[in-house]
Amino acid sequence: MAAERISGEEARRGLTLPRSAVRRLAEVGIFAKAAISLEHQHLARRYVIRGIESGGAVEGIGHYVTFCGENGEPLSWLHPLDSIGVNGVHAVVIAPTLARVEMFRRGHTYDLLITRHSPGPVEKGKRPLLETKVLFRAHDGYLALDLVKEHKKQRGSVMPTFHSRGGEPMTVPTRFEAVVKAATHASACVGCTHPHYLRAPEPERTFISEAGQ
Repeated sequence: MAAERISGEEARRGLTLPRSAVRRLAEVGIFAKAAISLEHQHLARRYVIRGIESGGAVEGIGHYVTFCGENGEPLSWLHPLDSIGVNGVHAVVIAPTLARVEMFRRGHTYDLLITRHSPGPVEKGKRPLLETKVLFRAHDGYLALDLVKEHKKQRGSVMPTFHSRGGEPMTVPTRFEAVVKAATHASACVGCTHPHYLRAPEPERTFISEAGQ
């Protein structure tokens, strides 16, 4: 359940961060692109959603955006992206429907937003609206482990715990546990240069495997 009601427009923009956090992210050079867009494939005659996996971390702060299928399954990237420096863009994803997972970390405290994005109905040849639904939203989650230094080996296997303002547990939907663990890892990945949840397309993964033998 979402922690609070927000409009579709607010949800499309991603987490609303304090100005001090935005300034700090800019100062340390962390760029996580939460914006998604509705695009048209002319050959396939359909609308799709475009997103960019991006972000990274320094010791005290991290911000990361990744994507998955609406049931939490990993998606293949369209292609990777080269970034000037680290903690920037990593890969482009295109899908008819996708879920965006955005994580913001300050120390041991985490904010999480999971949203579903899809094209709305096409009426009389008009461009459809971009439909957005909040699947999970929580602030001030906590993870005692230091994933940046002391507990590096647990990256990818843990995630923060979240509670409502009244102190009741807020459970991340089971189907999104793997991607949230990946985003938790990514928000502690200092100098990040690679995707954490999007995957290479099958032929490319095969080629890389054979080349490494």
